[in-house]
Amino acid sequence: MPVTVKAITDILEEHFPLVLAAEWDNPGLQLGSWNQLTENILVVLDIDDEVINYACRHRCGLIITHHPFFFSPIRSINYDHGQGRLLKKIVDAGITVYSVHTNLDAGDRGLNQVLAERLGLTDIGPLDRWRCEKLFKLAVYVPSSHAEEVRAAIHGAGAGHLGRYQDCSFMCKGIGSFRPLPGSQPFIGQEGRLEEVEEFRLESIVPQSRLDQVLERMRETHPYEEIAYDLYRLELDGKIFSMGRIGRLVTPCRLEDFCRQVKQALSLDYIRMVGDMDRIIKKVAVVSGAGADYASLAKHNGCDVLVTGDIKYHQAKDARDAGLAMIDAGHEGTERIMADLLCQLLTQELSNKDLEAEIFALKTQEVLKTC
Repeated sequence: MPVTVKAITDILEEHFPLVLAAEWDNPGLQLGSWNQLTENILVVLDIDDEVINYACRHRCGLIITHHPFFFSPIRSINYDHGQGRLLKKIVDAGITVYSVHTNLDAGDRGLNQVLAERLGLTDIGPLDRWRCEKLFKLAVYVPSSHAEEVRAAIHGAGAGHLGRYQDCSFMCKGIGSFRPLPGSQPFIGQEGRLEEVEEFRLESIVPQSRLDQVLERMRETHPYEEIAYDLYRLELDGKIFSMGRIGRLVTPCRLEDFCRQVKQALSLDYIRMVGDMDRIIKKVAVVSGAGADYASLAKHNGCDVLVTGDIKYHQAKDARDAGLAMIDAGHEGTERIMADLLCQLLTQELSNKDLEAEIFALKTQEVLKTC
């Protein structure tokens, strides 16, 4: 049975919220309709004629790209050239286009995390503090008869996660008092009469990304007509989202050997590098796409090498002079794994939600070739 574009993009934004995107970026709906139904979905790095033709042949109503189709405002649409020609072709085919870009790069299980794992790194952590999720403490007063039900509901909606622990909460018993006014429909007590009820104060931590869902589930399961609860913004930082990753090699090796590992892991014919081939590599930084600007941060964090793409001459020279090796595995080379990543994610999430759609991954051709 066909699913809506909105059902698909809700899954993507749950894992890679748009608030993670860079200010200059433009992820999200590029053109089309949230309400469009589709049975087939195509995931690609970029859109070109080959991609659109493939989508038409396989009746894909939705194309998910990494790089946004629109990066800047459109001043004119010329059907005879470049973007205008592709735009007309997409509209004529009735295809919706959605992009997940720097929010995918920075996601907890996003592109850089998968890239680090693909390269065999362990003890993987953030390279920078790109975004820190805000945390809230929810304190709600619940009659003892419904304390467990409400606690299970808010935990199921995403409350109560602390590091490697889940379902974390605190409850203390007390006496709540209230007087129902005329027109009220109290769950306990009578109109005009002061009531005292044994209640629990239930507390739990809620990340900002799950706050709306947690409050909705609390209201659905709480028996009171008027719910007494407090919400506190915490000074503590929640989950850290990063535009890169740092990790260690299980077995340190020479830079030359690590270059071979990178080529093999990413199925690349060639890479570029700067550094001493005999240098022993222990700690590695990775930034997918064009991440050479993170060289100084990688050096500051004690990394021996930075794996990224689009390294310029002076960036390579400065890194060499600073004692940091760099591997340029290409912009496309470090991002091509996004198609498999999103295919696996969507397949699993659709199954969990009892939704059906076929997901296709198309490996786009490199824009620049060697000869």
